[in-house]
Amino acid sequence: MSSTTWSVDDHLEDILAAISPLDPIELQLPDAQGCVLVEDVTVPVALPPFDNSSMDGYAVRVADVAGATEESPSVLTVIGDVAAGSDGPPTVGPGQAARIMTGAPLPPGAQAVVPVEWTDGGAGGGAVRTMRPAGEAPEGASGEVRVHRPVEERAHVRARGSDVQAGDLALEAGTVLGPPQIGLLAAIGRHVVRVRPRPRVVVLSTGSELVQPGEELTEGRIYDSNSFALAAAARDAGAISYRVGAVTDDAEILRATIEDQLVRADLLVTTGGVSVGAYDVVKEALSSVGDEDEPGGRIDFRKLAMQPGKPQGFGSIGPDHTPLLALPGNPVSSYVSFELFVRPAIRTLMGLPDVHRPTVRAVLKADAALASPAGKRQFLRGAYDAESGSVSPVGGSGSHLIAALAHADCLIVVPEAETSVEPGTEVGVVLLG
Repeated sequence: MSSTTWSVDDHLEDILAAISPLDPIELQLPDAQGCVLVEDVTVPVALPPFDNSSMDGYAVRVADVAGATEESPSVLTVIGDVAAGSDGPPTVGPGQAARIMTGAPLPPGAQAVVPVEWTDGGAGGGAVRTMRPAGEAPEGASGEVRVHRPVEERAHVRARGSDVQAGDLALEAGTVLGPPQIGLLAAIGRHVVRVRPRPRVVVLSTGSELVQPGEELTEGRIYDSNSFALAAAARDAGAISYRVGAVTDDAEILRATIEDQLVRADLLVTTGGVSVGAYDVVKEALSSVGDEDEPGGRIDFRKLAMQPGKPQGFGSIGPDHTPLLALPGNPVSSYVSFELFVRPAIRTLMGLPDVHRPTVRAVLKADAALASPAGKRQFLRGAYDAESGSVSPVGGSGSHLIAALAHADCLIVVPEAETSVEPGTEVGVVLLG
């Protein structure tokens, strides 16, 4: 048990030094969303894999429509249809045209595509707006099309490899796979990919006073909000999260519950029971469960020079040395602690290059000066206005004020050396959105 007071930075550094990115695994594309790629992916086939039409219209030879006008159209014989995905398109010879749909391969002999709007659509009248459905011969159509404008070679043709060429680097190692990246991998034919998996985070709240939402609230009880907030925060950080509803204030039960959860945890987060009261069950349960054969492996309970969130615990547990962070039980303290310590740990497990929330400087807008305790780094809930570069406090500084937290989108940081911050002063802001 530490008697010294730790700084926020030293505690975070200690956590991140003990956590390594998870080992890479092969995952199917749908399961790889949100994961970090650990290999460079090169393109096996050019995209698009063939010259294709960017319009609905007619595939033609350039010479056949040179000089065409509405008054004096080029009349071409229609030899068939080319639809997207069709095999063996007809060859376009002199004086001929093939109806072609967007995305369909340019047929042999054709040099360009005339958009259907530049033709009579085979109907023998004026310009049309859309292609007729295949097989629906218009009234009076003679299997001919009148083209009203000339085209240059390769007009309205998407060239083979114009998106990516075979051998190009599609995605580099370290890329986080979002929807467009998953789409690109599918487009080049990849169905599995090598990534660091999303970490499995078990969130466990403690306290005999806690009742699950939906149950009856009896005298002296409160609803368990922490396990819901932190499980959601873990998902938001990129993890797969498992929520264990309130465990009663009994060290043996808590220890057994934690040991049961180890099988599905890359990281354990407890909330509550870590300060200096008579019923600080997490401390009691975990002080002896330390990981004796692992250097720095025991669960160390610390006082941090911060507000809210002074009591914190960190260490590893179980045969796989699973990291465990023990957060305080006050809702705001636990959430602020999660943002500062657990989120960077999750993102380190994922192998992300940047594990921290973005920080900015902003001008404080407030009715009065903000007071802050000497020697502690204070984190106040705030609302950030990017347009004016200002930040306003939301709610008071109490660590139980969860309503204010729901309306905040940032944390205002007051450094350890400052005891008062005047309105109009520039302050550090951690953006949570």
